[in-house]
Amino acid sequence: MRGHLIDSMILSKIFDAVMDLKGEFEVLEFSVGKRKDEHSSVRLLVKADSREQLQRILDTIYRMGAIPSGLREASFAEAPADGVPPEGFYVTTNNPTQVYLDGRWLDARPTAANMVIVRRPQGGSIECRPAWSVRRGDLVLVGEEGVRVNPPERPREGVGIFEFMSGSAPRTATPSLISGLAEEMEAVRERGGRIVVITSSAIVRSGAADSLASLIRKGYVSSLISDGSLLTCDVELRLFGTCDGVAVAEGAKSGYGNRLRAAAELRRAGGLRGLVESGVLREGLSYELATGGLEVVLVLGVGDEPVPGAISDSRDALLSMLRVLDGAELVLALAGGHLASDALRLLSSGTKLVVVDVSPEAILRVAGMGIAQSVSVMSDVAGFLRLLDSALARVPGPRADRSLTSP
Repeated sequence: MRGHLIDSMILSKIFDAVMDLKGEFEVLEFSVGKRKDEHSSVRLLVKADSREQLQRILDTIYRMGAIPSGLREASFAEAPADGVPPEGFYVTTNNPTQVYLDGRWLDARPTAANMVIVRRPQGGSIECRPAWSVRRGDLVLVGEEGVRVNPPERPREGVGIFEFMSGSAPRTATPSLISGLAEEMEAVRERGGRIVVITSSAIVRSGAADSLASLIRKGYVSSLISDGSLLTCDVELRLFGTCDGVAVAEGAKSGYGNRLRAAAELRRAGGLRGLVESGVLREGLSYELATGGLEVVLVLGVGDEPVPGAISDSRDALLSMLRVLDGAELVLALAGGHLASDALRLLSSGTKLVVVDVSPEAILRVAGMGIAQSVSVMSDVAGFLRLLDSALARVPGPRADRSLTSP
């Protein structure tokens, strides 16, 4: 093993795993990094009473970052049928994973848990896919040989507002937390990183839509994932002043069926692009989504009104979320509901995560996801976003591209 083995508690976790599985270990070599930029390395001899017991131990510690000293290339086998990987296929964790193939280490992307690794026919490259997407004859990784897992390491320069491998204890929206998140978002944007927002139509019902629109306008949101009723609720608010038929804007009258009327307007216009081009939408969250140049994934639920651009097939939705989340530096889950729970399971362990919700259940769902740096905030999302928007008061120059983009 090699890395920040002591700071990140990786070595002690591997020792515990060997002992918990009734094995023994002997430290043959141990070199400790003496500076912040130096890694430690260790070579262990692992023993067990049977071959089967030893294999269980090895399978466990390989997924914690250990690799066999006698390195062999990875093995692949053909899938016998569509959606059926071969016997002994490898299942990924949410830690960055590499595969030793043709004498070099290849990155398995996207990084997500519960995927299989498939070798592409040309170019000797690999990719992670859901098991159901495998087609007959695809070459799928089998066994643990030639696989290197890189667990998250505690940064030696500190983690700011984030806690390393934190638990589920929620925090409050203090000024220091808000300013720390604003600094983090500014730093990510300055270095060209990606910030993904996962939300739901609750962002409109809570009165937080304008604050989120402001973050998009300022250039702090790269991509957005939400349920299919987000557009319907926001367009209903802009056209009728209601949300789910209940008056929200001053002077508006409650109107049963306004949500359906808003969806019908979206369909009639062919989507957000049509509403903006016709001048019906001139501001607000939907307007920013149409003109902000960000990628938007909308997933239709059973009770959502179909609108142009929303995804109704759950498999297509999963692949779209995987694509958007791959490589994201920072993810903000803002009153995201059950869709956020599904999307967060697709995150790499190295992604920084902020979850904001008034629901204790939503906060607890973050526990056990293996995200190395995360913070959970128990707060009304509207109040939280107003404070965050104020902290991000510096607006960049006019965007060069305000071209229409339709989710």
